[in-house]
Amino acid sequence: MTALIELRDVSLRQAGLTRLDGLDLRVEEGEVLALLGHNGAGKTTTMKLILGLLTPSGGHLEVLGGRPDGRHAEALRRHLGYLPENVSFYEQLSGREVLRFFARLKRVAAGQVNELLERVGLAQAAERRVKTYSKGMRQRLGLAQALLGAPRLLLLDEPTTGLDPAATRDFYDTVRELSERGCTVLLSSHVLPGVEPYIDRALILGGGQRLALGSLEALRDEAALPLTIRARGRLADQDWQAHWDDARIVASPLNGHEVSLSVPPETKLAVLRRLTATPGVEDIELQPPSLETLYAHFSRLGARERPGDAP
Repeated sequence: MTALIELRDVSLRQAGLTRLDGLDLRVEEGEVLALLGHNGAGKTTTMKLILGLLTPSGGHLEVLGGRPDGRHAEALRRHLGYLPENVSFYEQLSGREVLRFFARLKRVAAGQVNELLERVGLAQAAERRVKTYSKGMRQRLGLAQALLGAPRLLLLDEPTTGLDPAATRDFYDTVRELSERGCTVLLSSHVLPGVEPYIDRALILGGGQRLALGSLEALRDEAALPLTIRARGRLADQDWQAHWDDARIVASPLNGHEVSLSVPPETKLAVLRRLTATPGVEDIELQPPSLETLYAHFSRLGARERPGDAP
């Protein structure tokens, strides 16, 4: 696959503060990458470097084959879409007028405007002034402007802010569709359960440094956290904790018909075999560590290495 973004030992220092410290990152064509981290971790800084809005203090940065802050910048921006966390538009313009304005800036055919308004659910409100839009409607309009010109690279900072559950599902369906067409997507979000099903990899940042990077499977292997196995059935008379000779397995009866087991990864198969042979067990559910759990784990490790940082 072709790398659309490459950062090698990239740092950014401003006013005596280190915003980013030696970041290495390679993002492939068609990949969906989540940027995760606490406020001030370096997520928005990374996006602004990729957009060419900031220039690295050190290291090598390349986007779509060139430097985003150099002579390559103007051509690059025609292939970029960006949705900031807080969108702001001209209040007196209608939604349609806003999109037409951005279409001209991007040198995009005006015919895309109607299609995008329909796509983000604003066709019925296209002639209304933006000042009458709710926060969720403004966010949808922001997504529409980011999609102008069929960008090869899309950067989304907290993109589902203000969206209701149905609009959030529609948004992630759009992300999946764009990825399948070859668009590379970088998105930052604090709503980790919503992001988890749609990403290829996650980059976890802390204090401007990379704490972890990989697919969910790779992060789970690296973290080696216990997984949860739930058993259901006629379980009321079973002494579950006494049933296991491995002290690392913690059994927590939830009610008379369900028990939750916290299981080290290396004992998963042995536990499943024993459960299937246990009288009364009728259903077994396997729950690996979620993205939220992995994020908390790597963030704690990073905080221990940087005792001066906030947790």
